[in-house]
Amino acid sequence: MHRLLRRGAPALLAALALAPHLAAQQPLDARYRDAANRLIGAALADSFAYNRLATMVDRFGNRLSGSASLEATIDWAMEQMRADGLQNVHGEAVMVPHWVRGEESAELVLPRAVPLHMIGLGGSVATPPGGITADVIVVGSEQELAARGAEARGKIILFDVPFTTYGETVRWRTAGALAAAKAGAVAALIRSVSSFSMQNPHTGSMRYPDSTVARIPGAAVSVEDAMMLHRMQARGERIRVHLTMGARTLPDAPSRNVVAEIVGSERPDEVVVISGHLDSWDVGTGAMDDGGGSVAAWEAVRLMHRLGLRPRRTVRVVLWTNEENGTRGGQGYRDQHRGQLDRHMLAIESDNGVFRPNGFRFQGSDAALATLRQIARLLEPIGATKMDPGEGEADVGPMIALGVPGLGLDVDGTRYFWYHHSSADTLDKLDPQEMARCVAAMAVMAYVVADMPESLPHQVPAAR
Repeated sequence: MHRLLRRGAPALLAALALAPHLAAQQPLDARYRDAANRLIGAALADSFAYNRLATMVDRFGNRLSGSASLEATIDWAMEQMRADGLQNVHGEAVMVPHWVRGEESAELVLPRAVPLHMIGLGGSVATPPGGITADVIVVGSEQELAARGAEARGKIILFDVPFTTYGETVRWRTAGALAAAKAGAVAALIRSVSSFSMQNPHTGSMRYPDSTVARIPGAAVSVEDAMMLHRMQARGERIRVHLTMGARTLPDAPSRNVVAEIVGSERPDEVVVISGHLDSWDVGTGAMDDGGGSVAAWEAVRLMHRLGLRPRRTVRVVLWTNEENGTRGGQGYRDQHRGQLDRHMLAIESDNGVFRPNGFRFQGSDAALATLRQIARLLEPIGATKMDPGEGEADVGPMIALGVPGLGLDVDGTRYFWYHHSSADTLDKLDPQEMARCVAAMAVMAYVVADMPESLPHQVPAAR
């Protein structure tokens, strides 16, 4: 018997030497099926991520850039990451905008006296101390505003534009005050950018891009109130509103991106980023946007560590600061790591709520997309196999623009714009099992890209 083994030793040694090569020829989903199933099983086994999110939002509340609550949350997150056993936990400094809402209100004066459901838009200037009382003109388009331009001077303009898609409708929020100011208005109101409403007005950023035009206050009113004012105008009734806003913009404030890692076993200088943004607007608790995405990304890395899955490359979780009103976190990371971006294999972000995951949207080369579609097959057990070209997320956008492949977690968006940027963004809108599936999807994608022998091809950035 021993003589037979000795005679067969060369063949056996040759087979053993060939085994890694043969394994590398297998499709990625075959090579990583066991690791993927372990990650999915661990993610679905309990509600750890959901419970950690609950602790965060209940303890710290909303987290607008420049606020004490955001910085306290950052300190807590780093402390918890160290307790989790993650490596190289630190904050990367970045200066962020510091806008403060102040006291605000809107009241309908005519044709009847009643408070309106309103919320100031982020970045708005204040009204004069006594507020503004003016007649209101309701319009539904630029053309209608142009047609009524002679009436607009000294008035408040309300843009009552129904929600279609976020990308189409949000332009009224960002630029409505500019259009109204050009027409001579003294303030601008918009119908909340929301696909459904229960008298919960939605905030978000606005801009004053033209220094030659007066800066006038901007606010949103609930969908229901905007429709009511429009009906009043259609009946020929005079509409008069008193608007008070105490908003102010303070000097930029120091903040940090939170960073933690599992250092790669063979290629530690090559990096896969997995992320969400830790800041939120100053209403609700930011559980959906984007506390859930941040904690899900963090949990994906914690699970790799707990299961002993140390990939060849470094997996780096980043919890971004200041996505909501400046994206300084993503820009700061790009600038601080610019010399290493050619070794960033992939940048993943979740910023659409941790609802039931469908898969991912991808920005990058066709070759990289083909590889990621193989990996996506590993997500069949949770129904998240979608891998299609599409728009990425804001914080990883600066990296993607320089050629780093990017993934945005794609989820069921049915309810997202019901609660987005409103006081209704609270923990109860999320489901523990749906969040766990988001954790699983991001964990599998990050781990396989970080561990596979092949490198994910970069996109050649557009000429600038």
